[in-house]
Amino acid sequence: MSGTVRDRADACPGTLATHQANDGPLARIRIPGGRLTAHQVQVLAACAQELGDGRIHLTSRANLQLRAVTDPAALASRLGDAGLLPSATHERVRNILASPLTGIAGGTLDVAPLVIELDHAIRAEPELATLSGRFQFGIDDGRGDLPVDGIDVGWRADTDDARTTVIDDDATAGTLLLAGEVTDVRVPAARVADVLVRAALAFLRLRALDGSGAWHLRELDHAAERVAAAIIDDGAPVERGTPDRARLGAGGATPAGVIRHDHDRACAVVAGALFGTLNAEQLHVLAGTAPAGIVITPWRSVVVPSIPPARIDDVTRNLRASGLRLDDADPSTGVTACVGSPGCASSHADVRHDTRAALPRLPAGVAVHVAGCARRCGQPRLHHIDVVATGDGYTVDGTPTTADALATTIGAAYHKHHGPHAQQGDHDVG
Repeated sequence: MSGTVRDRADACPGTLATHQANDGPLARIRIPGGRLTAHQVQVLAACAQELGDGRIHLTSRANLQLRAVTDPAALASRLGDAGLLPSATHERVRNILASPLTGIAGGTLDVAPLVIELDHAIRAEPELATLSGRFQFGIDDGRGDLPVDGIDVGWRADTDDARTTVIDDDATAGTLLLAGEVTDVRVPAARVADVLVRAALAFLRLRALDGSGAWHLRELDHAAERVAAAIIDDGAPVERGTPDRARLGAGGATPAGVIRHDHDRACAVVAGALFGTLNAEQLHVLAGTAPAGIVITPWRSVVVPSIPPARIDDVTRNLRASGLRLDDADPSTGVTACVGSPGCASSHADVRHDTRAALPRLPAGVAVHVAGCARRCGQPRLHHIDVVATGDGYTVDGTPTTADALATTIGAAYHKHHGPHAQQGDHDVG
């Protein structure tokens, strides 16, 4: 394989360096692990209302975007006061995915403390400010919900011990993930932040050596092998082992609905957001519902944890009334779309308008991403039906169609891969 040579710097936006979109400045806010306090949700609601287009847009990296920002400096000031902009130098590189339900239900280990440690370690290393704004860290609590192929540098718990919250025990270990690959390097949970920072630094050194300008680890030749060797040579507290690849899946979305906590009687609610957007009213409802805060997922949904059983009916009623989706059979929970026109100058269609019209006729359980151009911005890493606007209509998994026939063509693609006569492996298309 030949390494990728990039001849331009990464222009991925942040809060201090916005992107000029067709509808105005676009700001992207990094949310390590997707976790927000109730106060931060209220601040975001006010920012969306007063400084943006009235909505918060969720991303496939569990980050947030504000569009049509009228005063980027005021936005940065408000976010800084709320603790959402702790570093001006490192704001674009705090891309840390984590299992959204960690510490709530399932998983081997509560990795939320590891996310905090890693975020602090990243910000403490000046050289990491030169990473691409697309470089992805990831910490999986052992359930295998984060797709490996989207992670540049990450860790997945793979201990066979009973579920635990202990992270300062070297016996609780996991597997190092590099360049979308499962490696044979095992890392104790208590050393995760240190080792992942060392791996990112090794990437920067190898990138300079290769002269590639790479944004991602996978863009270097033999990336995983070289970075693993570099951190071992550097004296990282790791050891070689045999990863249990049977437990390291391709990831999977957290289903919408009510989930019981593992360690107490409380419940969590997973709510889908149409096209991954939350309006100010929905944000206010979430903040009032979630005294323990919320978790943004990589599947553009929201987890509301720590709800007492006596309140669950009222909470689910209020969330549904605000327009959030709590039924995993609702077709809209599996449908994503880029912003489309008029917000994006590159889009060939108002894809959200066309997709909204098709929603009532889509089959339950369908996974679809609708893009306004061939760049396919915002497409999920999970398997999905690929819909792209062309200027003459759309293609659905490559089949030409019209906006009026979108629902019919998507339905046919879905049944081709999920119907009674679908061949094994057909569901991997997309």
